[in-house]
Amino acid sequence: IVTPFDPRDRVDEAALRRITRHLIENGVHGIMTTGGTGEFPHLTREEKRRVTGIVVEETGHRIPVIAGTAACSTSEAIALSQDAQSVGADAVIVTAPYYFGLPESALEGHYRDLASAIDLPVILYNNPLYTGNNLSPALVARLAEVEGVIGLKQSNDNMGELVEIVRLVGDRISVCTGIDSQFYPALCVGSRGVFSTAANVMPAQMVEVYRLTQSSKHEEARDLHLRLQVLNRLLEYDPGYVSPCKEALAMMGMPAGGVRRPLPDLTEPERGELREALRTLELL
Repeated sequence: IVTPFDPRDRVDEAALRRITRHLIENGVHGIMTTGGTGEFPHLTREEKRRVTGIVVEETGHRIPVIAGTAACSTSEAIALSQDAQSVGADAVIVTAPYYFGLPESALEGHYRDLASAIDLPVILYNNPLYTGNNLSPALVARLAEVEGVIGLKQSNDNMGELVEIVRLVGDRISVCTGIDSQFYPALCVGSRGVFSTAANVMPAQMVEVYRLTQSSKHEEARDLHLRLQVLNRLLEYDPGYVSPCKEALAMMGMPAGGVRRPLPDLTEPERGELREALRTLELL
């Protein structure tokens, strides 16, 4: 879920509650807070705790709330995870530490220490493009044995690694893709779902791709997935996906505010392309 900001660049609590209700009403199966789409690098510790707490309050535990608690240091990741637990999150999701390149032994130790220090389930989050540290299939397999580790968000765009992880641990933990463009293909090879930026904008449609696939209506699921790609591809702008997501919400009458600097706003041509995609999907 996005973190909406008001005109003074503060967390907009009313808008966050509204977007949360919108997602629940459209059938999402869970909400992840304070992740990349939620601009976690630009939030203070208190803002992260408050955002997760608001979403927990608004969901009323009808669906799981999974708090992003990534940090460069193990001690900070533990502290953020304890904050999430204190406000009622159901699980935490944690990228590999970033900035320093780390050997697999250090990455494994990070997750083992985290899982042993908290009482919440842990979801691994592999996003090497942003962290610089890839969680290899072999490492994921070792971490799947750690008590408390229940899943993986795989945002490595190497589809072969997703397939190999499903082969190794798909019967033990919930392997999900983190790339909207891979959603249907990932389901076809045994992924359990998607942690989705696009579902902020078109939650009912993303849920329908899942439902159709689970019902073995593969031709319909594939066709819908390809239709949604007109928007999915625009939520993968370089250098970021947050601006188009927030712009799309605003165009649909659900203002989420701007992005925090230094993230850039969209250009006018990008806004025009985004607006046309929303019209094509009848979201305007």
